[in-house]
This record gives sequence, C-alpha cells and structure tokens, in this order.
Amino acid sequence: MDHTLLLVDGSSYLYRAFHALPDLRNRDGFPTGALYGVINMLRRLHKENPAAFVACVFDAKGKTFRDDLYPEYKAHRPPMPEDLARQIEPIHEAVRALGWPILMIEGVEADDVIATLVRRAEAEGLASIVSTGDKDLAQLVTPRVRLVNTMTNETLDEAGVQAKFGVPPARIVDYLSLVGDAVDNVPGVDKVGPKTAAKWIAEYGGLDELMARAGEVKGKAGENLRQALDWLPTARTLVTVKDDVALPVALDQLHWQPEDRDKLFELFERFNFRTWLRELQAPGAAAPASAPAEGGAVAPPRARVERRYETLLGAADLERWLDKLAGAELICLDTETTSLDPMQARLVGMSFSVVPARAHPQAELGFDAPVAEAAYLPLAHAYAGAPDQLDLAATLAHLKPILEDPDRAKVGQNLKYDWHVLKNHGVDLQGIVHDTLLQSYVLEAHERHDMDTLAERHLGETTIKYEEVCGKGAGQIGFDQVDVERATAYAAEDADITLRLHQAMYPRVRAEAGLDHVYRHIEMPLLPILARIERTGVKLDCELLRRHSDFLAREMLEIEQKAHAAAGQPFNLNSTKQLGEIFFNQLKLPVLKKTPKGAPSTDEEVLEKLAEDYPLPKLILDYRGLAKLKSTYTDKLPLMVNPATGRVHTTYSQAVAVTGRLASNDPNLQNIPVRTQEGRKIREAFVAEPGCVIVSADYSQIELRIMAHLSGDERLLAAFAEDADIHRATAAEVLGLAPEQVLPEQRRMAKAVNFGLIYGMSAFGLAAQLNIDRTTAQAYIDRYFARYPGVAEYMARTREQAKMEGYVETLFGRRLYLPEIRSGNPQRRQGAERAAINAPMQGTAADLIKLAMIAVQGWLDAECLQTRLIMQVHDELVLEVAEAELDRVRTRLPELMGGVADLKVPLKVEAGVGPNWEAAH
Repeated sequence: MDHTLLLVDGSSYLYRAFHALPDLRNRDGFPTGALYGVINMLRRLHKENPAAFVACVFDAKGKTFRDDLYPEYKAHRPPMPEDLARQIEPIHEAVRALGWPILMIEGVEADDVIATLVRRAEAEGLASIVSTGDKDLAQLVTPRVRLVNTMTNETLDEAGVQAKFGVPPARIVDYLSLVGDAVDNVPGVDKVGPKTAAKWIAEYGGLDELMARAGEVKGKAGENLRQALDWLPTARTLVTVKDDVALPVALDQLHWQPEDRDKLFELFERFNFRTWLRELQAPGAAAPASAPAEGGAVAPPRARVERRYETLLGAADLERWLDKLAGAELICLDTETTSLDPMQARLVGMSFSVVPARAHPQAELGFDAPVAEAAYLPLAHAYAGAPDQLDLAATLAHLKPILEDPDRAKVGQNLKYDWHVLKNHGVDLQGIVHDTLLQSYVLEAHERHDMDTLAERHLGETTIKYEEVCGKGAGQIGFDQVDVERATAYAAEDADITLRLHQAMYPRVRAEAGLDHVYRHIEMPLLPILARIERTGVKLDCELLRRHSDFLAREMLEIEQKAHAAAGQPFNLNSTKQLGEIFFNQLKLPVLKKTPKGAPSTDEEVLEKLAEDYPLPKLILDYRGLAKLKSTYTDKLPLMVNPATGRVHTTYSQAVAVTGRLASNDPNLQNIPVRTQEGRKIREAFVAEPGCVIVSADYSQIELRIMAHLSGDERLLAAFAEDADIHRATAAEVLGLAPEQVLPEQRRMAKAVNFGLIYGMSAFGLAAQLNIDRTTAQAYIDRYFARYPGVAEYMARTREQAKMEGYVETLFGRRLYLPEIRSGNPQRRQGAERAAINAPMQGTAADLIKLAMIAVQGWLDAECLQTRLIMQVHDELVLEVAEAELDRVRTRLPELMGGVADLKVPLKVEAGVGPNWEAAH
C-alpha cells in the first residue's frame, strides 16, 4: 500500500454533489442525490488511490474562530437546503461503513483540519492527496501535496495552481485576499478580479510588498486598493487555513477500517442503490447477515451467469439451433449489418438466444439462469482469411418459417430496425411480442435506453461496445470486416443480454397495471405500424423543391443587398463577428446580452428583440430563416430520396421524448415550418402517387380538450360540448363579454392564455408574448382562474401529486418522471412544476395519436384497402388514399380517431384532402 495521506473535504463534496446531481429519491421519496454523489466519489478515490492513511473531514456544527474575527463571515450564505440536511446523517453512516475515518473538530472548519494533517504528513516525509473542490486549499500545494477534484477530474500540483490562478501556491493567500471570496462573504479589493490580482502579485512580489507600495498603483484600481489597506490583513487571516489544530487522533491512527457490509447492505437497500446492492450480492462476496429472505424487499442474489456462446459455421450447427428456435417459448434475435440506415442495411450475421420450452419457472420472473446460451450466425464476413460461412440466401430460407411465424414469440432491442433489415432480404419478421427498448422507455422514460446502459443499470453487466469491435472515427471498419471470433463475442452477447434484460424488466412492467397497459396496448402494437409507415415512405416532387430552392436563393440575395445597404457596407451575414462589429461598434445598437466569453450576443433572441426597433436585425432574421429552409429542406430533401423506391423514408423513434411523443429523423418531418409561405411551399412537395390523393386528419385543440377532461371544469366542458370557439369563449369569460362582442385582439389574448397556462407560462411570459405590462398579464391569469376554478384546482392537485410521487401520469397510465420536482434549486424545481402540469396533457395527446394509428391501420387491414398511412406529425395523421377509396376514408377516419377514448369532451378531428400535403390542410 502506498504510504500516502488521502484526505477528503467532505463538506465541499456534500454541496457539490447535491447541486450537481438530479433530484434523486428512493422509493419512499427520501432525497438521495448528495448521498449517491459522496459514496460514488469515495468508492472511486479508494480504488484509484491505495493510500496508507485516510480521513474524510466534515465541518462541525457551530461557530468558528473566523466568526469571532469577522461577524459577517459567511453571513450571506442561505441555510442548508432541507433536502441536503436530511442526507447528512446517512452520509456519515455510509462514509464510516465504507471504512473511512471521519473527523469533525469544533471551532474550526474542515479546511483547517485538512491543513493540519497535511503539514503533519509533510513533517514525517509523507505525500498527501486532498480531494476537494475548494479553491482555498490550493494554498496547501507543495511538491508533496496535490489536490484532486473527482467531479471534474482536475489535478492540481504546483504547476497546475500556477496555470489555473496565475500565481504559485505560496501566493494563493495573497491572491484570495485581493479578489475576496463571495461564497464566504469575505470582501477583497473592490473591482479587482483574478487577472488584476495575479498581475499585481507578479509585479510586486506579494501582498505585503503591494501594500507597502500601494501609492504607486495607478487608476481606479489603485484608489480601491488604498481604500482597502486597513481591511486586507483581516481578509488574509480569514482566507488563510489554520495548520495547527489540536486533533484527537494521531496521523498513524487514520487507517482504512474494514467495510461494514451489513451496514452497507442496509443503506444500499434503503436508498435503492441497485447496482451497488448487486455488487454486494455478487458471487464470492459474503452474504450480509441482514440480507432478507427470498420474497423480501430485495431480490435474491443473482447467480453468476456462465456464458456459452458459439459460432454457427456449419449446417449441423444451424440445424441444432433451428431445433432450439423451433422449441423455444421465446426467441431473442439481433442482426449485425452494413449500415445504420434501416432501408439500406444488409445482413452480415444474426445472433440468437432462447427461453427453452421447459425453462426454470424463475426465468419468467426475471432471475438469471446459471448458464446463458447464445449463438452467432455469420453470413457475410468478407475480410481476407475469413472462414467459410453458410450461404446467406439458403440460410434465410431455412430460418424464414420460424422468423415469419406469428405464433413464435420474439424479443429484441429495437426490433423495428431488425424488421427492416430482414425485409431488405425478403423476410417478413412476425411474432414481435416484446422489445426491451420499449420496456425501458415505459419504465423509465427519462433514462437512457441503449442496451449497454440497460445492461449496467439492470444486470450490473459491462458489455462489449461497438467501438471496441469496429473502432471509431476515420479508422472504423464495417462489421463484415470484423474477425468472426470477435464478432461472436459481441453479437452473441447482444442476444444473451437482451434476453436477460427482458427477464429483468418485463416483470416490473407487468406489475404496474398502467405501465402494462401502455406497453402491451400502445407501444408494442404501434411498433409494426411504424415499421410499415417508414417502409412506405412519402413521394416527393423534387422539381418543385429545386425551383423553390432557386427562389429562396434569389430572395436571400435580395435580403443580403438590403442588409449591406442598411449597414452602409458589405459584410458576411453568416459571420457573428462581423455582425457584432456592425451592430454594436458602428450602428451603436444596444447590447442586450453577452456570450459566455463576454462578447455582445447576436443570437436569435437578441435579434428578435432588436428587430422590433431596428431594420437590420429584422433582415438578418429573414435571411437566416430562408437559409435554414434552403439548406435543411429544399436542398437536402431531394438527396434523401431512396433510389430504389423513389420516396423519402423517415425513421420514427418511440423511445426519445419523455412525454411519449414520436420523434422523426433522417429526415425530420415534424419540424417543417408552416407559419410562413416559404415554409408551406415545402409541404407542397409531399405529393400523392398517380391515382391517389393526400388526406390529413388532425385532432382539433387536443391538449385543451384533455385539460377540460382532466380538470373537469364545468365551463370548459360546456364550451367544448357546445363546439364553441374555445378561445372566443375564454375571452368572453375572462373579460365579461358576450361571445359575439369579442374582438380579434381579445381572442388572440385568450388564445395566449389558454395555451400559455398549459405550458406553465407565468405573468412575465404572457406579458412578453402579448407585449403588455406584467400587472395586466397577471390580471388576465387571475380572471382566467376565477372563471375556470377547476383548472386551478387541477394544477394545484397535479403539483402536489408530482411532489409526493416524483411523477405524473397520462390518462392511460404512462408515467412521466420529474427528477427535479423536489430540487433545492428554485429554477429547476419550478421548471419541473411547469412540466408536471403540461406532461399529462402532452403525454395523453401522444397516447391518443398512437391509439389512432393503431385503430386506423387495423381498419385499413381489415377492409383490405390500398390506402396507406405515410406520416405522423404531432397530432396529425397523413395518408395516401386511393381515389376510389376516398369517400370511405374521409367518412371513417374522423370516427376512428375520435373513438379511441371516451373523454368528457368530444374528440374533434378535422380532415382535409388535396394532391399534396399542404393542400390537404
């Protein structure tokens, strides 16, 4: 063991962990973020620094000698957040259980205790490592002392201190005396920052010399220095760490203590630290005496899984696994391919793992079997020296009956992609019953859902990463160039881990009725429908886009010329540097905001504000808008047409938006602008095939209708029941007018209030949107809640539920987690409260449109119609309808979409028809 002293500034890390991490909670709602951060840091330090002597130092309660010296010391610090204070005792318990001695000395701070120990260690010839985020301790650095910050991976030795602060460690006290410490409320020299302090110290040699020659310092800074001369000695005392504290222990008594495994088990179970709990339960680790019996709060220890992976190179190997697949209760499969583009990808190989027909009864409950069998079937590895492989076409012909059998249940991770890949080879994958990507999404929408992360989170397994097999960047190779043996280890693991993830996660989904409903009746049925929509694609009029691109180029040139005239000189409209020079140095426009580097900002928010009063910013905004349309859509979309189909094929992601909304990418069809004529022109390029028309069906004011249902407000329900103009009705209610008396401007105000309150808009936000004063905006909001008390009650009720549960739910049981709802940071907490109001409405709207897709596709299939779903955008379905089927579709579509849920208000659907997407609106 290294003869080093390792010290942890526990008080520094308490606060940093609390504010850096999300608002983590255990199942009982107890805050755990700071606890998790401190434990994680200590475990990492112990692993990376095998020091002989250790201690974790915390501030003791009560005043210190600095408070006596300067009563205002730390006076501006707010009290410790309640959620952090509640974690202090568990943190101390955990630190001791991990084997760290704890020191807390009354009358001094943790820094002083650390300084005393470091100097004692130096005197005995020992090196010291201090883990802290506190800049004050840089004064301790010497050739034998360095600082480490586990949160930023920063290490400070003497050179590091010089580089960071501009002064050597021996001058840190002088430096801090000059700049002061706002956190501890220690004033420095007024208007003197780090650069000035470092310059003075370099020039004069130190604080004493600077004070003696203060009369030589010129300018305002010199005046401020001279005014602070009487204060600086006190400041120096306050920022100097005390290194002669009387300690109750000798240095050689600060050894590692044996871990208290029973205590750690109890803590990890109490605070839901599942990964660490699994480590304690791992094979070879002694079972804690307090471990509950099977059926208790914690799952029984998992047996270490023996992996048996094989490569299927011969016909006999394939036949053996065909028998396994044919006799399996559940088949897990995965494909290895040549591309991430599902429409272009070709098979390189497939991997399998199965739940046998007579699996151990615990297998379905999620407990690992002692042996994990998986196989990789290489089919198209093409590197020099690659082994002979089974013929791809013949092998797929053997597999096809099983893969296309709807009665043979399959599971995978993002099986929609594998469906496309197999479809590229003429195989129609059927029997998709489970998908671990969607299980994770339903369980924990706010978490990451990639297989590697899921394996770590739910199985405690570290998997082989794709980059480890294929490399990354310019040196990355295709999977067909990967050595077959290495490919087997990677691909078979994918199938094995995915199957075990299903066994771990699905019981949790099934245990919650709402989650089970969302998974089995919304997400899983939608998967094959989305695959078909992606496969169908949408036809583009590329010539129209080319003409529109030319038009946009001419418009941009004209705007550019106007901008040059407004600026009085030519300049690059895309250069923020040149723009800033013209705006603020030549035209003297007001600086509204600065960049992190201190330069005047010209971002969109600033431009929009300046455009209210000045012509050039408006021209820049217009130019940027047209440039984005041209680069993102008119130029790029034609290049994305699939040469084989002549259509554009987007990819819909089910597991991205935490609200349940679908995401579209490559290309993103959900962000095409519709508020400008130029943007709407792009939608004209989405056309129907000859003999067909485009039908667009859109839920009308869906989120407001959901608000009416969830809140049960009588006036809101009545307005929708009467099919009234809801914004006009709101204006009439709020302003005390008859509906026919409401003016267009008043209706606009009511619309802003209606939608603003759904998104948690404050009076400040409403005032900015309507360009009115905050008092008037607040009056509108107050009147709204007075007339719609059910809405106010719903919002209050939802906020309380969110704080209690840590999540809110949609009408159908989808959970929307709000990790920051109990945050000690007011901004984060208020943001979470706004999300708590909006999420159930957005999430319910997402569920409704998904149910609508399921209902519509089911009807199209049952009626054997040629009509096809081709897009889903927000609350809208877009179909390519055979002209002969138009009347049936126009009649039935609103009925199907309006009938997917029985709400207290009617679900109104507006359907339009046209030769292109824009005309159908």
